[in-house]
Amino acid sequence: MRISTARVAHTYNCPTTLNGKVVELAKSFAATLSYDQLRDLNQDYSLKNVVNWSNYPQATMGHRGRSGLRIGRLSEEQWTSLNVLLAAATGSGKNKGYDEIQQILNADDYLRDYGVARDYGRENFYVAFLGTPSDSGTWELQFGGHHLAVANTYTGGNLVGATPSFRGTEPFSTFEYNGISNQPQQQAQRTFVAPLASFDNDQLSLSRLRDKYRDLLLGPGKDWAFPTTAEGIRGFELREDQRALLLAAIETYVSSIDDENAARILAGYEDELDFTYVAYSGSTSLSKPKDYIRIDGPSVWIEFSMHSGIILSDPHPHAVWRDKNTDYGGNAF
Repeated sequence: MRISTARVAHTYNCPTTLNGKVVELAKSFAATLSYDQLRDLNQDYSLKNVVNWSNYPQATMGHRGRSGLRIGRLSEEQWTSLNVLLAAATGSGKNKGYDEIQQILNADDYLRDYGVARDYGRENFYVAFLGTPSDSGTWELQFGGHHLAVANTYTGGNLVGATPSFRGTEPFSTFEYNGISNQPQQQAQRTFVAPLASFDNDQLSLSRLRDKYRDLLLGPGKDWAFPTTAEGIRGFELREDQRALLLAAIETYVSSIDDENAARILAGYEDELDFTYVAYSGSTSLSKPKDYIRIDGPSVWIEFSMHSGIILSDPHPHAVWRDKNTDYGGNAF
């Protein structure tokens, strides 16, 4: 099923500032579904299911394909209800949060319509409720597909984990889709380039990694594999203006979640900024294949990696935000 042009335009303009709680909106979305759709949507909150996410298209994942409800099966009403839920659970900023998700979906539709990527497109994204949405128990809102993974874990109605959070896009250059200009991840690239551009030669030397990186260290299937020794230059070795640039890069990814929780989490990362490292390899422009940068703090972990084009010729980015304490809600399975 191909999502209609009208639906794409409608969902992109869905309001992103809502007063309803995520639990209530999750229940409202579920109420629009049929019995068979609910059977796909509702999955166990288990280690097997929480780690079952990927940045790859569903068709390339074989027997380990995503669990949940394929959104290509949704009606107009159901898709609208899902968008209201996503808007409440994610950030309201331009090129961030909900807006960024819609641009990534547009990018996958663009690849599908390009003519050589028929397994791409938003209809091949999945949503799952791992556990039952409630104000007392623990559950995870899982949403994703090619170049996107949302994994928000709630306990007692409160967000207790927003990672792993994956973002990527192809095409990376600005593209038009259904009359809308899209540039997902360009803002993220600029916020990573900014601190590197501010470094003097000594700081660049301290922050340069010994190894080359073709991909993310902690992408899908690489859970809890954080390096035991941090590399790069630490926050307390930076000038105040450089520390502000580092925090802005962190904020770009933290702002993928709702604004109130993003502010809370960012404040915690700011408290740890003295002992947060930034390191890179490749070029400081972060525009070529194998260009790579990471932020490694006591809690925060963010990677940005440039890759060769798959469908198109231009390079494109992969990025992941993880938290060493609250990945998958910080729960022990």
